[in-house]
Amino acid sequence: MSKEVSIFASNNDVVTSGERKLSKLAQTLASTSMVRRIQTNTNGTFKRLVNGEQVGNAVRGELDVIIVGALPQVSRVYYAQKYDPKAEPTMPNCWSNLGEAPEKNVADPQHANCADCPMNVKGSGENGSKACRYQRRISVLLANDPSGDVYQFNIPAKSLFGKGTGNVHPFESYIKFLIANGESPDNVVTKISYDDNADSMELLFSPMRNTSDAEYQQVVAAQARPETETYTKITVAQMDGVTKAPVKAAPKPEPVKEAPKPKVSRSEDPDDDAPAPAPAAVAEPVKREKKREAAPPAPTADLAGVIAEWAGDD
Repeated sequence: MSKEVSIFASNNDVVTSGERKLSKLAQTLASTSMVRRIQTNTNGTFKRLVNGEQVGNAVRGELDVIIVGALPQVSRVYYAQKYDPKAEPTMPNCWSNLGEAPEKNVADPQHANCADCPMNVKGSGENGSKACRYQRRISVLLANDPSGDVYQFNIPAKSLFGKGTGNVHPFESYIKFLIANGESPDNVVTKISYDDNADSMELLFSPMRNTSDAEYQQVVAAQARPETETYTKITVAQMDGVTKAPVKAAPKPEPVKEAPKPKVSRSEDPDDDAPAPAPAAVAEPVKREKKREAAPPAPTADLAGVIAEWAGDD
């Protein structure tokens, strides 16, 4: 069956091998030249972005997708500066795809591993939280989209953990719920919705139905594309082509070490039963020499004569 294609300058050759699908080469090149993601917004809408630019109208409230790719573990991402929607976006300071250690291309690694990282300690972030946040980046197809295009979808920390009610769950609980009921995430149309009862932007996940045969074929084709795996590993900043390096985190001052306190001495016996300490040695008194008495003065000559006269009268 011949197929006339208007992009060619010459259409003399006849193609008889039937409809041809995009080759792996075309898929690889497409994944590097066009990146797609679905953005969540604080106003309760979802937007499709291609190379960082919005495509089509925003969808409010909920979105039906098919999950086609996810990493086996939750990722981590750390920004030293507080988020400012008016500031020029930067790359994260540090991130880890599997939540174990910083990636090789991280600009400002905070520690050799995530478990012992000071940014993974409660109180290192705002309001007693951890400065390094959990995050999930998954690859999805839009339900009822004949194009079969793959999008990255970022799930923030507040939408990951917790317990569900019935068949409505945070993401990690939702995946466990599906598997426990014999369903695969890539064989189910999943509804992503905003939690109207939450004080901040939080997402909920619930199963709508099994995929149709046509959707199943889309899933198989999508999982063979390079971008399906790539989207689960690269950050949102990388998706949008952000190249500005982050401001490095200021080193925290070393804690002041307190002087060791004197140890308390303890005994099983009362103090009265303890032997009295030996008296301190007392220095012997120094014996002073007595002053010699002065000899009585010799009698004068006149006194001697008087005495001699008294002696003569006897």
